[in-house]
Amino acid sequence: MSKFTEANEKIANGVAEGYKKIENGVVSGYKKIENGVVGGYKKIEDKFVDTFLTHEGETAEDAKKRLAEEAAAREKAAKEAKRSAANPAGVNNIGKASVEASREIGRASVEASKNAAKR
Repeated sequence: MSKFTEANEKIANGVAEGYKKIENGVVSGYKKIENGVVGGYKKIEDKFVDTFLTHEGETAEDAKKRLAEEAAAREKAAKEAKRSAANPAGVNNIGKASVEASREIGRASVEASKNAAKR
């Protein structure tokens, strides 16, 4: 190997090490910023949930779990409603339920009239 080749390899290794140090500095700086931003957001989120969304005696973590469960229930209900709307049998079930509800209201009205007439 010639001195020229050895010198080029030494320079290449030095440059590679320099780039590695720069890379490590950039990545560690990014991680510090990311952790600071995420940590700050979590503090704000916890304070908001604690102030506005908790019920009496409930912790912020409990409120977050409750809110997540409520959101999941709403999503499931929306999917079910969408599926029922697409399913003609579901429409018939809605119609039957509506008729039954009307009958119950009618029965209650008749009972109320009978009870009023007895007085």
